[in-house]
Amino acid sequence: MHVPHEDALRAQAQALGEQLLAGHHTLVTAESCTGGWIAKVMTDIAGSSEWFDCGMVAYSYEAKQALLGVRPQTLDEHGAVSRETAVEMVSGALVNSGASLAVAVTGIAGPGGGSEDKPVGTVWIAWKRRGRYPKAEVFHFDGDRDQVRRQTVAAALHELEGLLG
Repeated sequence: MHVPHEDALRAQAQALGEQLLAGHHTLVTAESCTGGWIAKVMTDIAGSSEWFDCGMVAYSYEAKQALLGVRPQTLDEHGAVSRETAVEMVSGALVNSGASLAVAVTGIAGPGGGSEDKPVGTVWIAWKRRGRYPKAEVFHFDGDRDQVRRQTVAAALHELEGLLG
C-alpha cells in the first residue's frame, strides 16, 4: 500500500492544474468520503482560479440529491457507495457548474460503516468530461481513515491527468 504524502499530492495537483490550464479546461469536484480534500489540494495551487470552478461536498443522501441530482431510487437500490451513485454525482456536478471536467468520489473511509459487501476502504470514483460518457472505477484501499482518503485523492487526480493526456 502506497499512501501519498502531502507533498506528493501537491505535486500531482500542480501537474494537473498545468494540464487543465493548457487545455482550457475547468474542474468541478463532487466529494463525499474525502470531505472536500480534492478541492483543497487543487486550490492550494496558486492561480487555481484559472482552472478550478467549484467543489461540492455532499455527505448525506439529501445533499447528494439536492446538490448533485442523485435520484432517490438510486440511493435506495444501490446505496451511496456504488457505481450508479458515483456516475450520477459526476454528471450532476457538470450540470450544476460551468466546468468542463468533473470528478466524484463516494466511499467508506472508516473506521466504521463498512459491511461484508462494502468493507472499509471501498471507494467509487467517477470522472467525466462534458459531452462524453462517464468512467467509474471501484477501489479497495487499505489503512486508516486518513490513509484511505489520501489514496482516494491520489487516484482521483491520477485519472483526471489521464483524461487530459
